[in-house]
Amino acid sequence: MIVIFKLADKYKVSKETIIDSVFYLIIAGIIGARAYHVLLEPSYYFANPLSVFKVWEGGLAIHGAIIAGLITTWFFAKKYCLDLWQLFAIYVPGLALGQAIGRWGNYFNQELYGTPTSLPWGIPIEPINRVNNYFDMYFFHPTFLYESIGSLLIFAILIYLHSWILKKEKPNYKIIVYSYLFLYSILRFSLEFIRIDPTPEFIGLRWPQIISLIIIAIISTLFLKNYKTKNPLKNI
Repeated sequence: MIVIFKLADKYKVSKETIIDSVFYLIIAGIIGARAYHVLLEPSYYFANPLSVFKVWEGGLAIHGAIIAGLITTWFFAKKYCLDLWQLFAIYVPGLALGQAIGRWGNYFNQELYGTPTSLPWGIPIEPINRVNNYFDMYFFHPTFLYESIGSLLIFAILIYLHSWILKKEKPNYKIIVYSYLFLYSILRFSLEFIRIDPTPEFIGLRWPQIISLIIIAIISTLFLKNYKTKNPLKNI
């Protein structure tokens, strides 16, 4: 929240506006993240309907939170006649930082780890928390740590971009939003190769990789469509 407030102040967006919007974003993000996760495992939740509400047991998908956040911000900006892309740009650095911090919850819950490894930074996983076929393994890739570090790097890049566009007479907020979506999708696509938590697959790829590829393709198309030899970011 501190990061969001700081950025909002630089863009002369009132603190009250940010507080009101963040309230709705938190609620929508949780609902979206949970709904997305439930839709990926329909058979389990159909057989255990009450488990849908047990968010404390895990099962929040970041892609669902992002989708819900985008929709909620769009409605909020339209209702209060605000600059939609400016709001998006203000929020995404905080989102990246929140992901970097939040991923440590996976460590304490011993969930969403990667394949077995003999590397010195491998983490021990208790037998009760090990995925099927890996009961005889003890140390696993700390994918939470990889994503946390990656998200911190994305956060740093986004803050740099903010400092860059603040110097522009006509700030181009889209570049910040596109950069977050593109960079996080690359990070997530890469990490899915070593994650072993159950998830649907299609054409040999895990579902989060499919979604990440779709996002990468859309953002790449937008960049190429607006490409200008002297200033490729001019009309983005």
